[in-house]
Amino acid sequence: MIFAAVAALGALGVLYLSRPLPEPTIRVAAAADLQFVLDELIEEFQRQNPQITVKVSYGSSGSFFAQLSQRAPFDMFFSADMDYPKRLREQGLALAETEFLYAVGRIVLWGDSSIAVETLGVGAVFEPAVKKIALATPQHAPYGRAAEAALKAFGVYEAVREKFIFGENVAQAAQFVQAGAAQLGIVALSLALAPPLREHGRFWEFPIESYPRLEQGGVILRWARDRASAELLRAFVLSDQGRMILKHYGFFLPGE
Repeated sequence: MIFAAVAALGALGVLYLSRPLPEPTIRVAAAADLQFVLDELIEEFQRQNPQITVKVSYGSSGSFFAQLSQRAPFDMFFSADMDYPKRLREQGLALAETEFLYAVGRIVLWGDSSIAVETLGVGAVFEPAVKKIALATPQHAPYGRAAEAALKAFGVYEAVREKFIFGENVAQAAQFVQAGAAQLGIVALSLALAPPLREHGRFWEFPIESYPRLEQGGVILRWARDRASAELLRAFVLSDQGRMILKHYGFFLPGE
């Protein structure tokens, strides 16, 4: 009987060892302004590391912070506001030594080709054709807070606030303009430079001193299933090649 049991266990062991090991997978929560640049970063990362799968969910940084505070099943967090990764680290939910600053974001006034926003500047908000202006929700989207601050800095906020419609995140604000629900949107430069928006609209960049500096950072969560793979992705984003891709999408880099 004992020999039979041992033989059975041995057979199970052979079956277990014959199964392919699961692919290393990195589950990423990322700010919506990264929708195109992070896709490109990950494409190049996976070309160099074909054994690693990366799965990304895009949304507002504040919403992800709330989810991660409840231990949502992600391995890495790329935030549009460095404050959120810092708070996760302070709460003991992120690995302190993995916290990183990867870019500084910029905002633009973006609209369809019928509005000469690049020459009108912020004055485009007063064009008769502009009935709605799309922003990300300031309560949990850093780009929404930056948009409000910039409009206040130019002294036009109160005059146009009745035109605002709010997206859950900055990518949704851009979608409102694409769909015709708004004529202008205040969005991330990284989105305005991406082909889907660049080919169908025009933009004017707000001076970077007109809104709080959008320092964007990330962290690896304490419950990451494959920390080694997550650290490889972190290293690639911070590498010279990663920085070049970020710069191509209009980001300033740390130190600039």
